Amino acid sequence: MSLYRSHVLICGGTGCTSSGGAKLIDEFEAQLKANGLENEVKVVKTGCFGLCALGPVVVVYPEGAFYSRVQKEDVAEIVTEHLLKGRIVKRLVYDETINENDDTIKSLNEVDFYKKQMRIALRNCGVINPENVEEYIAFDGYKALATVLTEMTPQEVIQVIKDSGLRGRGGGGFPTGLKWDFASKSVNEQKYVCCNADEGDPGAFMDRSILEGDPHSVLEAMAIAGYAIGANQGYIYIRAEYPIAVQRLQIAIDQAKEYGLLGKNIFGTDFSFDIGLRLGAGAFVCGEETALMTSIEGHRGEPRPRPPFPAVKGLWGKPTILNNVETYANIPVIINKGAEWFNTIGTEKSKGTKVFALGGKINNTGLVEIPMGTTLREIVEEIGGGVPNGKKFKAAQTGGPSGGCIPASLIDTPIDYDSLISIGSMMGSGGLIVMDEDNCMVDIAKFFLEFTVDESCGKCTPCRIGTKRLLEILEKITKGNGTLEDLDRLELLCHSIKNASLCGLGQTAPNPVLSTLRYFRDEYVAHVVDKKCPAGVCKALTNYVIEEDKCKGCSACARKCPVGAITGEIKKPFTIDQSKCIKCGACMETCKFNAIVKK
Repeated sequence: MSLYRSHVLICGGTGCTSSGGAKLIDEFEAQLKANGLENEVKVVKTGCFGLCALGPVVVVYPEGAFYSRVQKEDVAEIVTEHLLKGRIVKRLVYDETINENDDTIKSLNEVDFYKKQMRIALRNCGVINPENVEEYIAFDGYKALATVLTEMTPQEVIQVIKDSGLRGRGGGGFPTGLKWDFASKSVNEQKYVCCNADEGDPGAFMDRSILEGDPHSVLEAMAIAGYAIGANQGYIYIRAEYPIAVQRLQIAIDQAKEYGLLGKNIFGTDFSFDIGLRLGAGAFVCGEETALMTSIEGHRGEPRPRPPFPAVKGLWGKPTILNNVETYANIPVIINKGAEWFNTIGTEKSKGTKVFALGGKINNTGLVEIPMGTTLREIVEEIGGGVPNGKKFKAAQTGGPSGGCIPASLIDTPIDYDSLISIGSMMGSGGLIVMDEDNCMVDIAKFFLEFTVDESCGKCTPCRIGTKRLLEILEKITKGNGTLEDLDRLELLCHSIKNASLCGLGQTAPNPVLSTLRYFRDEYVAHVVDKKCPAGVCKALTNYVIEEDKCKGCSACARKCPVGAITGEIKKPFTIDQSKCIKCGACMETCKFNAIVKK
């Protein structure tokens, strides 16, 4: 076995891969060989480091140099300067990792993005090669499964999960141990363990990143769950749009079988457990547990009435438990470190950490894992680095189409299950989209309703027709044809849909509308009464106007206008014919004198 003096860790997640990271591995290996370093430096493909805004990311150890936005043409310099001569390439190093006093490299735990995080579910992402089971084993991988099978009874396992306080990370927050307990008490010769990897929320990529960076943690947890409830078969339902995650999951399953960690008589016991993959076609409704199971069975993904609940009658009518990827990723750590340890993290009713996909109007776009109870302000201003371009924070959407918008006035709200529900939002699976003053909250509500209408399976009338009627009212308002009575209709319809829909998709679909009505009603009123969109987003209510005192008469805007709506003489103020203007904004982007404004 070779001992290496340096390790080059290269992000192999979807984000970095899409921005050129896939080319870096071959280039590093070629450059290392060209410089005679192939036996001294090891190149490791890892999962996501979290700071997606800076990808492709390369981290060199033992120094811990965090290189950002690395391209193929930068590799030769890193190899010759850093790895050959010992001189860090400062132009490529993430500037926040450099100490100003002596130019030394900070630990990542000292950087604003990382120092308030606590990585449990993401513990191995960006640390190990997800395609090498031996690296997972080196970081206590499958230790929890061994402990469970050789030292604990199924009921003892369930009690540990109960005592930990772990709640489902898929959105509902149901106690995981209680769900397992229900299934264990169901008497049947065949039971199933399912994993929901059908991550459908716009802007969410938490589960995908865990599967890309640490797939064995989910396999190990599912085997533990199988032992706890008496199941011998598991299924991971994952959307086909996640090709890297699918590939790494299959590699992990094959390796686990080869090493005797899945299959017959695991660790020499009488416990046998296998896992299969089932690919989804991207239907959002298949994130609902009964619709997911219906899809695994080979039928159209539609929810079933409950009760009976899956713990009693699930996949193929047999007792089944379903947890999402992040929930499972916590299980091995809880077994290894104990329920008491996990119980000390988070709040009284929301234990542990939560992974969020941080996106939208934020400087540090990426993946973050924070202890429950961390405030929204800490996430946005400290971890996220604040809102770019000097804009003001306006709102944050949590929970995707099922969640709600949190206004700036509530930025100090702690992020946990109960606090979010009390203000009209919800945890959801973990999408967190930041908005600034340029976002129209009516348009945001309309965006999520458009998504929900498209994704409704159509099985129940309240969701199929009700969400469509909601969207029609929102479209009417954003086109300037709304009335104050429409606002009352919106609220009444929202509550009717929530109360009468069959599954969680319809029951939560009105949340973005209700939360924006609650906190941004003045914007709805402006659209209805003043026939204006304060943020200048809704085209029908927005006009582009040239301010005469600022216009230099350069004609750049007129030349850029695709419909010839701008006319004038050189060196004199130009004007926009509103009857011709298609409100594309090209003129405003072109003007160098800020003479064109939205009104």
